[in-house]
Amino acid sequence: MDYSRKKIIVADLDGTLSVSKTPIDAEMAALVIELLKSRSLAVISGGSYAQFQKQFLPSLPRNADLSRLYLFPTCATAFYKYDGNGWAKVYSEALSEGEKKKIFSAFDAALKDTGFDLSQRSYGDRFEDRVTQVSFSALGQKCPYEIKSKWDADHRKRDVIVAALAPRLQEFEVRIGGTSTIDVTKKGIDKEYGINKISEHLGFKREEMLFVGDALFEGGNDYPVKKTGVDCVQVSGPEEVKTLLREVIS
Repeated sequence: MDYSRKKIIVADLDGTLSVSKTPIDAEMAALVIELLKSRSLAVISGGSYAQFQKQFLPSLPRNADLSRLYLFPTCATAFYKYDGNGWAKVYSEALSEGEKKKIFSAFDAALKDTGFDLSQRSYGDRFEDRVTQVSFSALGQKCPYEIKSKWDADHRKRDVIVAALAPRLQEFEVRIGGTSTIDVTKKGIDKEYGINKISEHLGFKREEMLFVGDALFEGGNDYPVKKTGVDCVQVSGPEEVKTLLREVIS
């Protein structure tokens, strides 16, 4: 692929720039800063902005030029950019309290119908209100990666829950995310929507973008990007991303 024509890299966070729910390492942070000298970077994730604050931003040098870095939490239902002093919210498409109540009720019913054992150990809260998205982590939000990565590697356990949720939440998007999570957003919200938002707000053409993610396979939460015509690169994790970034930067 001719990377010289790419003006912006669009990257997933969990499983791509970092291991799930863990901070990016020093090497990745250095490559991000080097990339920003010549290109823009948009990070899009199913995670909330609070997750970006824990997992991504603290690893970046405080004196770095972040004017070309853009953050799109919860599949771009929110957008933050650096204004020289800090991270400013450009927009946030919040779920209403009524919508969130319906989502939580649907989860209660679906988990009961599918026999999900809520008495099994949970590492932190299973549910997270991400303002623009509701997320269910089967083993808890703080479950160690080595445990949750083995729990549902083939998605079959979550597929059953999603099938029970879908008819109850027809006006919402229900999708598998990460290693043990199910995300619910407003209808039409996925990473295709995210690419459209990036193009709308930042002005980049599709051929100027390169998307990098670990779940570009059918059914993965990165898969909708393929519908946009943006060039995509499937990676298995941060080490492959580092190799790609070095090639893009060179």
